[in-house]
Amino acid sequence: MSLRDRLTAQIASGGPISVAQYMTACLHDPDFGYYATRPAIGEAGDFITAPMISQMFGEMIGVWAASAWELMGRPDELRLVEMGPGDGTLMSDVLKTVRHAEGFLEAADVWLVETSPPLRALQAERLGEVVSWAASLAEVPDGAPTILIANELLDCLPVRQFVRTSIGWAEQVVGLDAEGELTFGLANTPAAGLLPDAQPGQVFEQSAAQAALGAELGARLAADGGAALLIDYGRSGPDFGDTLQALRRHEKVDPLYNPGEADLTVHADFPAVMAAARAEGCGTAILTQTQFLARMGIGERAEALVRSAPARSAVIGRQLTRLIAADEMGELFKVCAIHSDDWTPPAFEEEPAFEREADEA
Repeated sequence: MSLRDRLTAQIASGGPISVAQYMTACLHDPDFGYYATRPAIGEAGDFITAPMISQMFGEMIGVWAASAWELMGRPDELRLVEMGPGDGTLMSDVLKTVRHAEGFLEAADVWLVETSPPLRALQAERLGEVVSWAASLAEVPDGAPTILIANELLDCLPVRQFVRTSIGWAEQVVGLDAEGELTFGLANTPAAGLLPDAQPGQVFEQSAAQAALGAELGARLAADGGAALLIDYGRSGPDFGDTLQALRRHEKVDPLYNPGEADLTVHADFPAVMAAARAEGCGTAILTQTQFLARMGIGERAEALVRSAPARSAVIGRQLTRLIAADEMGELFKVCAIHSDDWTPPAFEEEPAFEREADEA
């Protein structure tokens, strides 16, 4: 039985399921889920992430981590955690960078939070025995300051979708058409009173999982100190739109086609994540990827790489453009910091204008 068959049977007997339930099954079903069985990352796979574009990305994250540790007073015990670490490229580049901060590696207890067996195997191959693994953040020992990184994790967390109709809100669900094929439909929702005002046809996405992660990070950092860095594509303020997409071999495909065989993603809801963290007593801030990488010195790093390898100047230039150009990753991708409320992490000392505007709206 395929995942499609399983979902079809489930819907036939129990009725339509939410988009959040569908995403969870497609990504994390232990027998057929995309991340559980066949994650394909990189040029030859289904999608590529910033750490694979250039070492400069991971190096800037490493500079940030080392600088944060310095600002925290160089604690002699530290949890360095990455959630959703992919194939291990980002952590590998971070560790190569922070070794230049004397004492950092001696203080750091390195953890990867990963549920995918295939990805754990890739991470172990790349990183060896310098890291420990956990299936959830709760399994990572507490009691010490934490520096946490999560690149393109929020977009994999499930959302519910609500559609404003001419007579009110309805929830978008996955059901069956007359031929028994998976299809999107609408269902009455008791959540209508909690949703914002909108025009007919507008879609509002709500992710309890993203907000729960914000709350979990906020509670941990408020108790133990430290900071988390969340990098993802998404919105910095309240907005509408259907952002669900499926990627296979770097092309968008129908999200209902062959469940479990493509990567499903949605835009990160940074306002909800940040609000949940603040409710736990933490501070938050957000920048575009362009702003963050520029403040951490990626321009100077690119110049240094060109000086050391002039023949690669064109390649390095293309990589830099991909990471920071407004029409590439620079503006769509945001970098959000959650931090204990007694300090401000590097790069976030100055509040960006778009965050002030969102707060005033």
